[in-house]
Amino acid sequence: MPTAPPTPGDREVETAVALLADRLPAELAPLARVAYNYRWSWADDGAALFADIDADRWARVGGNPVRLLAESDPRTLARAAADDGLVARARALAALVEADLARPPAPGLPAERPVAFLCAEFAVHASLPIYSGGLGVLAGDILKEASDLALPLVAVGLMYRTGYFHQRLDTRGYQHEFWLDIDPERLPCVALTDQTGAPLTVSVPVDDEDVVARVWRADVGRVPLYLLDTDCPENSTVGRWITSRLYEGISSVRLAQYAVLGFGGAQVLDRLGIEPSVLHINEGHPAVALAELIGRARDGGDDYDTAWSAARDRLVFTTHTPVAAGNETYDAGEAREMLHRMAAATGEPERFLAAGRLEPDDPEGRVGMTPLALRGARSVNAVSRRHGEVAREMWQPLFGGDVDDVPITHVTNGVHVPTWLGPPMKALLDRHLGSGWLARADDPDTWQGVDDIPAAELWAARNESRAGLVGFIQERSASDRLRRGEPLAYADAARVGFDPGRLTIGFARRLAAYKRLNLLTLDPERALGLLTADPGLQFVFAGKAHPLDEGAKAILARAFELKGAPQVADRVAFLEDYDLSFAGR
Repeated sequence: MPTAPPTPGDREVETAVALLADRLPAELAPLARVAYNYRWSWADDGAALFADIDADRWARVGGNPVRLLAESDPRTLARAAADDGLVARARALAALVEADLARPPAPGLPAERPVAFLCAEFAVHASLPIYSGGLGVLAGDILKEASDLALPLVAVGLMYRTGYFHQRLDTRGYQHEFWLDIDPERLPCVALTDQTGAPLTVSVPVDDEDVVARVWRADVGRVPLYLLDTDCPENSTVGRWITSRLYEGISSVRLAQYAVLGFGGAQVLDRLGIEPSVLHINEGHPAVALAELIGRARDGGDDYDTAWSAARDRLVFTTHTPVAAGNETYDAGEAREMLHRMAAATGEPERFLAAGRLEPDDPEGRVGMTPLALRGARSVNAVSRRHGEVAREMWQPLFGGDVDDVPITHVTNGVHVPTWLGPPMKALLDRHLGSGWLARADDPDTWQGVDDIPAAELWAARNESRAGLVGFIQERSASDRLRRGEPLAYADAARVGFDPGRLTIGFARRLAAYKRLNLLTLDPERALGLLTADPGLQFVFAGKAHPLDEGAKAILARAFELKGAPQVADRVAFLEDYDLSFAGR
């Protein structure tokens, strides 16, 4: 039976687990290992168990089990350790995680040559705030599903020291942003070290600086997620800022982020002794990994064309964004300034940068990571059948020929079912699909029993789920309104008026013009009529506009102009600062 090879960073994880276990009562010590692996987050009793240790602190630390166990009062921990039922649950959770991690790797795939998955954001859990939206959610779900399937996969991203911004609205509906510092040492992750005990680092040539990036590891079940962090004392102030904010507003800093992610990510894998079977870049941001791969081949004596082909054979690319605005490009001078030294590693820097232009023969054309990835990957996929059609039309000028011949296929997005399945619906499916159905969720035969579920049971599960959501909306909306200075009556209207028995429509996603929130205000009378009809609807909205997207902010503010209309106060809610903890409601 095959076994998984040791994972780089295991030593550091063991040290962190031992230190945390030392401050816990013996009865709770098994939870130290659980806390350092996000596998608990999709276990049935994971979050509930930690919350039962200290509910108030669990809420204050944002669902971070390392902080919960490290910061809880010893008397609180002692009370938990004296609760036989809780201790039994802790042992069961620890045993579940241990058994899951001990499974052999999936057959037929070389565990010693995993897939390396590179992405600018990962939405694994709200307590690891290195995500902003759907790209990160899909990436996080992929890591969890790979773990469940025991697929050999490692992931590489960035450790953002302030993450994505937090959102507050004023009484006019205008968005204001603020950032909070993130201390990686208080997260469920560990800093990797070299054989001397010094921080393990790589050096990335960005502009004229050799930017040093240290490496952190977070565990997502069986999948290690390596995160690069440039907030190192060896770097300049600018260098340290590179991994400060996710999707930083300054374009040159974003380009530097993608250089660290791609070029530095490929270096990290090499430094850790990981020889991936393929590099999978999720969206174009990490495409400059090609420069590192080409440079290695050139060092081995290959000419540029041979090195390009060898690098291309190791790269696959998933494109997500169906509009031009989402596929960012950079001024030719800016691209040369930021990337010239890593492009020089290929031996032909201008040829390399030309691969990122729509028109390669135009030396002053704008450079984009998506064209570079499209040309530099052996396989490209969109994320749905329709998106595949749109992507082929969108990128036909890059390839020429007929649209149908553009080499972009599709793999339809899925979700990690245990993460997103609510307790009422899971209980219903457990009763009717049999034990272990989640492990067979990809088998169509698993779902044959759905037709036999009584409509009344399905409706009851739906109502229970909606009631939980509405209860959250009532309390959260009231506190949001009070925080931004609304009148007390208006603040209390959502708590009193939102009805768990009423049809509820939600719009929760990143706020951008092409997401079409503006449809609500195109015909205000018609929209308001949906609220005042009998029985009428209720709406809940959530989402963040990028700090520089004034158009999206204006759409949100226009929607707020309707807040004085009848029924809006008690039937429409906007939940501020949307994140994963909201999305799972």
